[in-house]
Amino acid sequence: MGEKPFTDQDLANGEELDWSSEHESWNEYKLSDGSVLKVKLVVKGVKRLQKCGADGNPIYLIASDNIVRVLNVPKELKAKPKESTFKPV
Repeated sequence: MGEKPFTDQDLANGEELDWSSEHESWNEYKLSDGSVLKVKLVVKGVKRLQKCGADGNPIYLIASDNIVRVLNVPKELKAKPKESTFKPV
């Protein structure tokens, strides 16, 4: 395995950056079984390290979530929905 591009010290010295979302879009992927996946990356935080990559650009680390939706699933792939175990009080 290659050398890690940054150390724990690099991470500790990184600067947390404020940010705002300019555009969040969904990527769509049609699967060979006919289903469609919609995927969106949602950024939760950004940190700029005091280090640059080989191209000279600063290294940014992000904390993010991937939101995934499945659409158009063929009926033969679906299972019977499970009964809810949630019992309202």
